[in-house]
Amino acid sequence: MSPSGYDDIISFTFEMTYQEALDYIYSYIDYEWMARPRDPASYDLRRTEELLARIGSPHLKARSVHIAGTNGKGSTAAMLASVLTASGYTTGLYTSPHLSRLNERIRVDGRLISDDELIALVEKLKGDAEAVSRKATYGKLTTFEFLTALAFACFEREGVDFQVLEVGLGGRLDATNVINPEVSVITSISFDHTEVLGDTLAEVATEKAGIIKPGGTVVTSPQTEEVAKVLGSICRTRQAGLIRVGRDVNWRRLSFSLDRQLFQVEGRLGSYRLSIPLPGRYQLHNAAAAVAALEVLVEKGFNISAASLAKGLEEVSWQGRLQVLSHHPLVVVDGAHNPDGARRLRQSLQEYFDFDHAILVIGISCDKDVAGIASELAPLFDRVVVTRSRHPRAMPPAQVEVGFVRCGKEARVVDNVASALSLALSLAGERDLVCVTGSLFVVGEAMEEAGKVLP
Repeated sequence: MSPSGYDDIISFTFEMTYQEALDYIYSYIDYEWMARPRDPASYDLRRTEELLARIGSPHLKARSVHIAGTNGKGSTAAMLASVLTASGYTTGLYTSPHLSRLNERIRVDGRLISDDELIALVEKLKGDAEAVSRKATYGKLTTFEFLTALAFACFEREGVDFQVLEVGLGGRLDATNVINPEVSVITSISFDHTEVLGDTLAEVATEKAGIIKPGGTVVTSPQTEEVAKVLGSICRTRQAGLIRVGRDVNWRRLSFSLDRQLFQVEGRLGSYRLSIPLPGRYQLHNAAAAVAALEVLVEKGFNISAASLAKGLEEVSWQGRLQVLSHHPLVVVDGAHNPDGARRLRQSLQEYFDFDHAILVIGISCDKDVAGIASELAPLFDRVVVTRSRHPRAMPPAQVEVGFVRCGKEARVVDNVASALSLALSLAGERDLVCVTGSLFVVGEAMEEAGKVLP
């Protein structure tokens, strides 16, 4: 029997089906599916810590890398995990949200957690989770808190050397913020989730800087002056080391195609000629941040060579971010869900792709800045189709339409993503662009439908 008992439960007959396991996970309070409260008590870390203590503190069994930010944190996390795996370390990756299946959130060396593993872990954790919620000393557990504990339990069972953790929301009060990481990374910070994180960039930055530990080391992507001041001040207060992409670590692009970008990173420990199979200039910021974080691990004695760094980045996979699904017409999906993400998407489409006319398919979540997103995207697109995902927090299409009309752009309203993509494809010529964006939920549904209708 393993110390945690997981080997035994894998051999048992499951009481649950996969769907019943999912239903159980979503039976907890789920702020991804409902309005998020601003009350800090709703995100009390002591609930997560109590559950983890009951199951043997699996979060303390592996080295950790922690990533927060507004845009780019998932891509950066995927790059870090890929390099660690290429360096010979068994590596867990925990991200959110997912595109199509919840299993996408928990991976080990690139492999998604299987249905059977998910069921086994739910059955293992449910008794302790219910005890924590029943006691409710610090309130009832949420779905994300349960999933975070499940991810840690999975990584313990798999015996990972490293766990790379993407913050779900904010940082300071996020359920992942129970670890003491070897290095933290804060990607680009802009306005998002203001109903929880605050109404100013300084407030948002302060929440995300909550992952900076006293005496730790943090890598930051290029930030606005206001955000940089906040992060610098917090690092000084907590006596944390600060490494800044754009100042301490720099990059320059050498060449690019639809399939790959070649670039040079000048790090603190060396110079690296690298490539990634992900388009978008912003991905080079993310890659530079990943390199800076990996150099911190090298300084701590971990065996990460320049060759394994290059191999890991060359092989990284991260779906739904400026991903090309078809070339004739050009169909691109991207989970841009805030004005800064929309601006980067528009710039990348103009810089990386060649097309005659552009058709936008967009659906966004109800807490997003539709006016800001529309103002960034409207100038590029000749036609706009607004829709909604199946997610209950999707913004009504008529409300999205208003945002584009106010930017002087007429929009067609379609009730579901499949029909919206079908309409856009019917409008597109061989040299036209169809771009699907607004939320990862819309992107995930579009990718499912594209698999049926695109060659």
